[in-house]
Amino acid sequence: MKSKALNVAWTRHKQLMAAALAVVSLAGCADLGYYWQSVNGHLTMLNAARPVDDWLGDAQTPALLKTRLNLAQRIRSFAVTELKLPDNPSYQRYADLHRSAVVWNVVAAPELSLTLKTWCFPVAGCVGYRGYFNEAEARAEAGRLAAQGLETSVYGVPAYSTLGWMNWAGGDPLLSTFIAYPEGELARLVFHELAHQVAYAPGDTVFNESFATAVERLGVQRWLAAQPDMESSGARQAYQRLDERRRQFRALTAATRRELSDIYESKQAFAHDPKAQLAIKKIAIQSFRKNYAELRAAWDGYAGYDPWVARANNASFAAQAAYDDLVPGFEALFEHEGRDWQRFYAAVSQLARLPQSERHALLKVDPAPSASRAPAEKAAVPITP
Repeated sequence: MKSKALNVAWTRHKQLMAAALAVVSLAGCADLGYYWQSVNGHLTMLNAARPVDDWLGDAQTPALLKTRLNLAQRIRSFAVTELKLPDNPSYQRYADLHRSAVVWNVVAAPELSLTLKTWCFPVAGCVGYRGYFNEAEARAEAGRLAAQGLETSVYGVPAYSTLGWMNWAGGDPLLSTFIAYPEGELARLVFHELAHQVAYAPGDTVFNESFATAVERLGVQRWLAAQPDMESSGARQAYQRLDERRRQFRALTAATRRELSDIYESKQAFAHDPKAQLAIKKIAIQSFRKNYAELRAAWDGYAGYDPWVARANNASFAAQAAYDDLVPGFEALFEHEGRDWQRFYAAVSQLARLPQSERHALLKVDPAPSASRAPAEKAAVPITP
């Protein structure tokens, strides 16, 4: 006779397989293989996850891992109580994946454009990336796209959000791919991923990632300020150093994106000499690398961005824009809503219901007052004035 635990596990497995088949059934025959690897990879990750309490109670669990899991639980609790992020099964389980990333994303863009190629999926809508649980498969896809004349980039992702859709199956777990991050970075990631469960606009990667980035930045400031022992341990200073370098690097890449965009939009000027446009693009990339080298010289040997810079192309520049472009607008909206998290989330949820061009314009031009004046008929949740 099966034990109760085995029956529960078997029931859960059947539920997960039913969900997997439902997703696969939405795919066309051409995408069946891709969807199957996605479903199988996700189920494998979920099945590897165990409750954090099990890991903490296991004598075989390394002491350092127990310390990190306890820290992650404090961060999650802070996210719920202080940042008003969802309180659900997510990040209450942990899985050791025995690899450096949970998925590898493929992004691609034309030779003279910063517009990403998009793929369309159930629930998520159309997005500018395609994720693989196997790095070799991701690089093979990048090779196929490069053969079509596109510039490509493949990068490992430490975590992803299921937008709350899988909370019935245990939610998004803590993973070995990020559990060892420095304290501030770990908090930043948890806040970012939980934010995706608050508001999501299908098919609008820039809106979704910029919102989550704004939440992580605002949230980690509060987390760091609330930790009285962090200054003596050096964790606050370590985060500040990392964050300052990140901001400097993103400012540099943003300036380069603007320069490249200007070059690509000047098609008429290069109508009779397209090779000149490519030559100017090459000069802009070279200038970016030179400016990065000068910036890096003041970083005490930190070389974390070196691989990104070495492979920088239209695809990588365009992908990074999704995490940056609307962040100032979201931060302004947070201030307008009185730094009240629940009012802020309600305002963001309302924006997510607007047409993409409209919500982008509101965030870029005048996010705070305009969001409050958004048409009531387009929002189920009113924004507090």
